[in-house]
Amino acid sequence: MSQYASSSTWTSFLKSIASFNGDLSTLTAPPFIISPTSLSEYSQYWAEHPDLFLAPAFIQKADNEGTSAEMLRMVAVTKWFISTLKSQYCSRNEQMGSEKKPLNPFLGELFVGKWENKENPAFGETVLLSEQVSHHPPVTAYTIFNDKNKVKLQGYNRVKASLATATVSVRQFGHALLEFENLNEDYLITLPPLHIEGMLVASPFVELDGKAYIQSSSGLFSVVEFSGRGYFSGKKNSFKARIFKGQSDSKDKEKAVYTISGQWSGTSTINKGKSKKSEQLFYDAAQVKAEHLYVKPIEKQHALESRKAWQKVAEAIKLGDFGLIDQEKSTLEQAQRELRKEEEAKGINWQRRWFVDEDYTDGKQDKFTKLATMANLSTREVPSGTITGDKADKKDGPSMHWRFIRKQWDEEKEITL
Repeated sequence: MSQYASSSTWTSFLKSIASFNGDLSTLTAPPFIISPTSLSEYSQYWAEHPDLFLAPAFIQKADNEGTSAEMLRMVAVTKWFISTLKSQYCSRNEQMGSEKKPLNPFLGELFVGKWENKENPAFGETVLLSEQVSHHPPVTAYTIFNDKNKVKLQGYNRVKASLATATVSVRQFGHALLEFENLNEDYLITLPPLHIEGMLVASPFVELDGKAYIQSSSGLFSVVEFSGRGYFSGKKNSFKARIFKGQSDSKDKEKAVYTISGQWSGTSTINKGKSKKSEQLFYDAAQVKAEHLYVKPIEKQHALESRKAWQKVAEAIKLGDFGLIDQEKSTLEQAQRELRKEEEAKGINWQRRWFVDEDYTDGKQDKFTKLATMANLSTREVPSGTITGDKADKKDGPSMHWRFIRKQWDEEKEITL
């Protein structure tokens, strides 16, 4: 049983979500299951290993075995993607004993930071900007860029949760675009579905399922398939990734140039072609420590920055004072509701700071649509990884996607690093 909840309070919570008709991610969670961290901070997990995030930028020629630079970069991008998963999806289990619901960011909430990479000057500074661009539905947009090596990631994410028996099923909407300007090479990354197990025993944990796709502008295509106990290795957090020369090859698993398998929260191995003789260690999540993200001291932060805005709530959560959690959380959320009412009365909309919602309905063409077409992926805002022609492509979501506007950050006067 979770240390934060008695049997009766947990049972009451399960009954409340079982009777809730709607998106569970919008449901107000009881104090004992709340994390002291806002969801806006989760964007940092994309680059908490700056060396892996930047590694493809330094691969510019074939290796001694004749493997092309493009293929070596796809392997490196796949490794980086796997490295983003542990902290994002299971770090709360390790730190708090079970999964906790992150604080729902309010509209306009910001989270900024940087990796200074002082031990490796070749990497330079890597900057993270995260902004809550929508509250209904909740959408977090983010960008991570390294000007020295001209590497940029941008994307957005929202989730929709529902209860299926004793499991919470979560669909992720959105995608990420990874760009290497010096190489003139880009990657489209989709997000996998997930589900939350352990609800009946008050010890929830995240398990990824389904597939994520990585499409390179070079034509290479990576399919990452997730599963839990009972599949592949029969262990939790299992995955199998296959890298193909093109999307059409992925219909035949035997055509995979590389196959990678193991646990995304532990170790994984890679082998070339069908032979196991070439198998070697691919990634060991337990041995690679996350790099420290520098975030300004709270007293120097803007009122909209996440840790300052949620400071009193986070302190109450750490104290385990449920009454104080409710009080401080309600104060912040009520202030936001009043602000929205004022805006509505004045006929104005909240101005997003660094991102715009671009409309692809009329066939806008850019790097995203090119990569999506290559991968045969939908350009609608459907659950990430939806293949064109699936039912979801026909009935779900508009063709609106959030994009970072660098000029707006460069001209920023209030928020600094």
